[in-house]
Amino acid sequence: MSSGEGRHGRHDLVPLAALLSREMKNEKMEKPSVSYGHAAQSRKGEDYFLIKTDCERVPGNPSSTFSVFAIFDGHNGNAAAIFTREHLLSLVLNAVPHGLGREEWLLALPRALVAGFVKTDKEFQRETSGTTATFVIVDAWTVTVASVGDSRCILDTQGGGISSLTVDHRLEENVEERERVTASGGEVGRLSIAGGAQIGPLRCWPGGLCLSRSIGDLDVGEFIVPIPYVKQVKLSNAGGRLIIASDGIWDALSSEMAAKSCRGLPAGLAARQVVKEALRTRGLKDDTTCIVVDIIPPDNSAQHLSPLKKQNILRAFLFRMRPRGSAHKPSKKLATVGIVEELFEEGSAMLAERLVV
Repeated sequence: MSSGEGRHGRHDLVPLAALLSREMKNEKMEKPSVSYGHAAQSRKGEDYFLIKTDCERVPGNPSSTFSVFAIFDGHNGNAAAIFTREHLLSLVLNAVPHGLGREEWLLALPRALVAGFVKTDKEFQRETSGTTATFVIVDAWTVTVASVGDSRCILDTQGGGISSLTVDHRLEENVEERERVTASGGEVGRLSIAGGAQIGPLRCWPGGLCLSRSIGDLDVGEFIVPIPYVKQVKLSNAGGRLIIASDGIWDALSSEMAAKSCRGLPAGLAARQVVKEALRTRGLKDDTTCIVVDIIPPDNSAQHLSPLKKQNILRAFLFRMRPRGSAHKPSKKLATVGIVEELFEEGSAMLAERLVV
């Protein structure tokens, strides 16, 4: 499993004392606490997860701690999922410039996540297996999510608003991804059987993969890319719950069903309840993995909006897609009543667009 220890650069850009001082000044709100739980049922043995709560932006400074939660759903074997679990975190952190304060560090994360995903894919050259990756960084009230494939992360805010922090890269359901693959020269179609009948979900050929983005999959050609969809949001001091799960959950439960099935339960019990509900609905047809993360206000006494009003605001503002031309630029726009601030969103599969400084 990857180490989350801070790195010592060869050239210190900022004295440690200055970094510590800057960290203290940037803490405008008291940090929330983070509670988490994990549950899983295995069928094929290709789901893997990562939980690391002691990462530090500044080595030796406990106030710079952040947490990482991730799920890797492998296919055609488990090699890619294991490799990604062991290396992705360190490759992401290595892509963040040295000597940054917290705000600058958060601004640099989206680009570093893209670089880390691409580097992980490039370094995994031994097998033809592949994996999804849903990678979540929680730093105080700021949540940054990067994902390829069809594992999903949803946000359930206090009051009942449920929204997705990821985009599924399934060819069957994602029209934009189908168009991208075919425009690049790939072929999208179903599996043909004797007599010319076509069965199953849409796949990319050659290779027959149902996903348009993944890490690994060396045998499927250049149309399947490791470039993640990235979203970064800042929660209000009401906090919220993250549910991160593989498609063994989402093939059985909608986002709303998963969130509602575990409300009122602590994170550990909540994760088990989501898995239990998925198995009750569909049975154990695939590896089924769930992580629940609660971001809890220090005094747990924040005022909440009514569920209906809150849900409408989140749907109308927070999770709409921006035009491609400006999507890579951070947004400073606030939700109307300050529930959640969207800091960044980008889903382009063009690497040149994603690594612009």
